Amino acid sequence: MTNWTGGCMCGAVRYMLLSDVFDCGWCHCRTCQLSSGAPAMVFASVAAGDLHWTAGGQAVRTVKSSSFGHRAFCGRCGTPLYMRVDHQPETIDFSVATLDDPSLIAPQFHIFWGSRVAWFDPGDDLPRHDQFRPGTRGLPGTEPPVS
Repeated sequence: MTNWTGGCMCGAVRYMLLSDVFDCGWCHCRTCQLSSGAPAMVFASVAAGDLHWTAGGQAVRTVKSSSFGHRAFCGRCGTPLYMRVDHQPETIDFSVATLDDPSLIAPQFHIFWGSRVAWFDPGDDLPRHDQFRPGTRGLPGTEPPVS
């Protein structure tokens, strides 16, 4: 297993991921743009119980950011730390940029490409989805039919 550690800009919050990460991708939704101040954010997923605060967990604040999600950030410096969505309670989507070594995992797709900032071109050939990816776990209307 990779040594997945990270934290916020001011150093008040530190974390360790207790399992390997998966589903790394760019999100271009308007909420990600507003919460990060950037045209898109890169998230990856980890099992919900596997994000462990090693310092400053009491400084983490959360806000309901949409009809289906909550975001967490450092209450001191504002660094976006993670997002939880109601349709995937078994996972946490953390901000890859908060890893001590963000180069450990690369994005594999783009979601909410339909709301991207027009001048932002990531210069890759990754799959682009106007909203959620087809087959998104737990999200009605995107999961493949059960046979």
